[in-house]
Amino acid sequence: MLKKSMLYAFAISCSIAVNAQTIKTPAPSSTQTIKQDFGVGSVELSYSRPNVKNRKVFGDLVPFGQVWRTGANGATTLTFSEEVMVGGTKVPAGKYGLLSIPDKNEWTLILTKQTNVTSPAAYKQESDLVRVKAKPATVANPQETLTMQFANVKPASTELQIMWDNQVVSLPINTDVDSKIMAQIDNAFNTDNRPYFQSAMYYLDNGKDINKALGWFDKAVELQPNAYWIHHQRANALVKLGRKDEAKKTAQKSMDLAKQQNNMDYVRLNEKLIATL
Repeated sequence: MLKKSMLYAFAISCSIAVNAQTIKTPAPSSTQTIKQDFGVGSVELSYSRPNVKNRKVFGDLVPFGQVWRTGANGATTLTFSEEVMVGGTKVPAGKYGLLSIPDKNEWTLILTKQTNVTSPAAYKQESDLVRVKAKPATVANPQETLTMQFANVKPASTELQIMWDNQVVSLPINTDVDSKIMAQIDNAFNTDNRPYFQSAMYYLDNGKDINKALGWFDKAVELQPNAYWIHHQRANALVKLGRKDEAKKTAQKSMDLAKQQNNMDYVRLNEKLIATL
């Protein structure tokens, strides 16, 4: 009987041990991955997010003048799907470590070829790709949790904002989106399936040759004569060329087609356009 009791107790203890191995608790500093469409590609950030927890952060928890992994736990990384410019330096597509050296009046933001730096001892300055000086700003509403985000996202520029406690700094990122899109247009026009509408829209929106854009809109209309959205943009191109009478007729055509296809958004767009002519 005693032997059976001992075996039972052993089985229970083994069961508890096995169950204990499956327990999952929240990480003290949760990991976040953010992917942002940018230019004709994307940029991705991965980092861990510590909390203030009533501590003095900068100058204490994060010492001034020392390399910081710009997060907690693992290394902080940035991945670019295409070549970008960071601090005026070309950065090829790839994955990089993001480090920083905070100071009271100025931070040094570092993009490094090292993607595994978790302590100052592991950092090798010769692996630096870019160093950018950034002035920290004081925010009115302190951030309990380290927060990074891509802000002011435009076709050719964005900035990575780093916010924690009452501090915020920004890393500017740029891309030569125009040359890439122009190259795409040139290549596409060497094929049979030419993107007339998309190309015309890029020219129209970016102040390029409007006469060429109008020619492409004409081709797009030939292929899709009932596409009210193409007629509408063709009208916008005519306005930019100062051909208001033609623009008015084209906008009216777009509005009539939009009514037939029950798209009231484009009916209103054309009404507003005609009212300006």
